[in-house]
Amino acid sequence: MGHRLSRIVTRTGDDGTTGLGDGQRVRKDTARIEACGSVDELNCALGVLMASETLPAPIENGLIEAQHDLFDLGGELAVPGTTAITSAHIQRLEALIEELNQPLPPLKEFILPGGGSAAASCHLARAICRRTERRCWTLSSVEQVGPDALRYLNRLSDLLFVMARVLARQHGGEVLWRRNR
Repeated sequence: MGHRLSRIVTRTGDDGTTGLGDGQRVRKDTARIEACGSVDELNCALGVLMASETLPAPIENGLIEAQHDLFDLGGELAVPGTTAITSAHIQRLEALIEELNQPLPPLKEFILPGGGSAAASCHLARAICRRTERRCWTLSSVEQVGPDALRYLNRLSDLLFVMARVLARQHGGEVLWRRNR
């Protein structure tokens, strides 16, 4: 493989446009670029989560796979008409959700974000994932977006919620919302 980024400063975006993977130039505030940027932000949030502390192997491995998937998703969004996220990606997330959720007690109330540094970072990543999903749905209202990409983001936010529960329980427990305080 050659050098992908041999020049960092190109000045091509100084006019408020950016290039897509297929070579077309679009405004930086289009729905497609908003979706791509949100995917990038989500991937960064997963990196912060993984850097926060040592994580259990199933969680760390799941997050690394998700980071790779998010790069694939970013590529899918950057090259209109391509597909990178498939039902196999979704099935992998669902299997990990089941594995991590099985030993957890059923929820009887909402959980406040927190429960230790890693759990709080996981909740933040979950919220960013939900926003990313909304940005992709906005894009899908004006341009084609693969249905598996949209389902993947929904499932990833579910996984991040379950991961936050696991991590919180390892560091002092979950804080439940007290509706009648």
